Amino acid sequence: MRILLKTPVEQSMPTVWAGFNRTLFEQLTPAFPPVKVVRFDGCLQGDVVHLQLNFFLFRQDWISRIIDQQASDKEIFFVDQGTKLPFFLTYWKHHHRLQCSSDDPGRQTTIIDDITFRTAFRLTDYILYPVLWLQFACRKPVYKRIFRSS
Repeated sequence: MRILLKTPVEQSMPTVWAGFNRTLFEQLTPAFPPVKVVRFDGCLQGDVVHLQLNFFLFRQDWISRIIDQQASDKEIFFVDQGTKLPFFLTYWKHHHRLQCSSDDPGRQTTIIDDITFRTAFRLTDYILYPVLWLQFACRKPVYKRIFRSS
């Protein structure tokens, strides 16, 4: 299944890219399940992100590796792919894209979360879709607050 969310923010693409760090990542974690950032190397190819999801009665590790990262004048992106996933996922790829706004490239950027995921069964893909969509939609106000023009 695919989730695609776009969030326009009021900062230049280089400024937004510089803000993609552990501090931002920790602010983007959902309220449930509580998430502990065990490791955050960064957003460059080869980097690793290790999360621990706390479901109160048990914990699940989620480890992703950055498999690609590229930059041009119009777009900067990186792709994380799950290498160890929580029990409910069998596949995860998250393409993080920062695109210059054609209206005002020096002041506006669109942050795009383009996610592909799978579970063991097509039915559970559909059941999990709204939950994941909501968790990533909750990032929109955080992005807007963090990358608000001063």
